[in-house]
Amino acid sequence: MEDKRTEGYARALAKLIQAETVSSLDQDDPEKFARFQGLLRETFPQLFATAETELFDGSLLLRWKGKDPKKPPILLMSHHDVVEAPGHWTHPPFAGEIAEGKLWGRGALDTKGSLWAMLQAAEELIGEGFVPAGDVYFESARNEEINGAGADAISKALQQRGIRFLFTLDEGGMMLHDPIGGADGTFAMVGVGEKGCADLKFIARSKGGHASSPGKNTPLVRLGKFMAAVDSSEVFQIALTPVVREMFARMAPTMKGPMQKLFSHTDQLAPVLGRVLPKFSATAGAMVKTTIAFTMCQGSQGRNVLPQEAWVIGNMRYSHHQGREKSIAAIRKLAKRYGIETEVLEPGFPSPITDWHGEPFHLVERAVQATFPGVIPVPYLMTGASDSRFFSRVSAHNLRFAPFLITEQQLDSIHGVDENVDLDTLAPAVDFYKYILREG
Repeated sequence: MEDKRTEGYARALAKLIQAETVSSLDQDDPEKFARFQGLLRETFPQLFATAETELFDGSLLLRWKGKDPKKPPILLMSHHDVVEAPGHWTHPPFAGEIAEGKLWGRGALDTKGSLWAMLQAAEELIGEGFVPAGDVYFESARNEEINGAGADAISKALQQRGIRFLFTLDEGGMMLHDPIGGADGTFAMVGVGEKGCADLKFIARSKGGHASSPGKNTPLVRLGKFMAAVDSSEVFQIALTPVVREMFARMAPTMKGPMQKLFSHTDQLAPVLGRVLPKFSATAGAMVKTTIAFTMCQGSQGRNVLPQEAWVIGNMRYSHHQGREKSIAAIRKLAKRYGIETEVLEPGFPSPITDWHGEPFHLVERAVQATFPGVIPVPYLMTGASDSRFFSRVSAHNLRFAPFLITEQQLDSIHGVDENVDLDTLAPAVDFYKYILREG
C-alpha cells in the first residue's frame, strides 16, 4: 500500500516539475505560471473547489475556511517559480524522471516538492471530511527567486485586512545528517529567522587615461585592494546569538571528543567558537556574522583604456546582532579608506527571530518526531532569504522548514545541477503537513 502511495505521489510531483516555471528579471512570462496553476487545480480538485482563491499579479493565495472564525488562522507557504537549470544534468531538468529511487528535476526540493506535499495533505484531509479548527491559508508566489514581489504584495494586503496568523511555515531548512561536521545524528533544521539581504555598489573613480601610462591606485586596483581587505580581515562583528547557541546545545550530545566539549560550553567559549566556526564551515560561520559576497563588476569598455569609473556589486547578508545600518556603516568605512564610494542599491527587508520556546515551534517539533522518528529538531538561523520575511508583518511566529530527508548531494543540487528528492521521503512529508493541519 505504501509503495502504491509513493508511486502515485512521485507521478503527481513529476507533472509539476515538467511544467517549466523559471522566473527571470529579464523575461516575464505570466502565461506559463497561469498554466502551472491550472495544473494545480487539476491535481488538487477538492482543495480548489473548497478554498477561496485569489491572485496577486499571478501569485496565488488560497483560504480554506475553518470551523471557528475566532481561532487565529495559519499560513503554509511554498513558491512555485524556480531558477534556471544550466550545466550538464544526468536527467533533464524538466523531464521529471523517476530513477534510482529518486525524482529528478528543477524544483524537486526548491520548492515544488513542499508545495505539492502541503496541498496533497489538504486534498486528502478534505476527502476524509476533515475541516480545520481555524482558517488555513496557502500562499505560493511566482517570483520568490527574483524579487519576492508576490509575497510582499500578499503580506501587505493581509496586513491591511487586519489578519494575524498564529504562525507561518515556509521553505527553509530540511533534514540532514551531520549538517555542520562532527555531529553524529540526523537533524531537522527549523529556521527561526533569516539574515537580511542588501545589495551594495562600490564605486571607484579617476580621470581615466590611456593604459600605456597608468598611475598608481587606478579604480580597479583600489577595488581589488578593497575586496582583498574584506576577504582577509574581520569587518563585521562576530557573536554567538541565542539561536546559534541553542542549535549547538541540541547537537552537542551527538558529538564526541573536543567538539562535544566545545559545543557544550558555548557560554564560556563563545569567543573561541566565533573565531573557529568560519574556518571549518562556511555555513556555520555565516550564522555568526554579517557576510558580503562580491558578485558583479565593471571597468572600462576598452582593453587599453583606464576607467573613469569602475564598480563592484556586493551582496550583503546582515546579521541580527549587528543589523542593517551598522553593517552597512562598517563596510562603508572600510571602502572609504580606499577612496571608494558606497551606494545602497537595495536595503533589504529585516525580519525578527521567532521564539523557539513558543507553541508553533513545538508543533513543528512534534510533527517531525511523529513522521520522522529519531530525527532531532533544531532551531537555526537561515543565511539565505525566503518569502517568509515579508510575513513578519502579519505574524510573530515565522518558521522555515521543508519536511524532506536529504543528502549532501541533494543539498548541493538546490540551485545547482541534478536536483532530486528521494521517493521514500514523499509520503512522510505529506504526513508531516497532515499533522500540522490537524493540530495547528
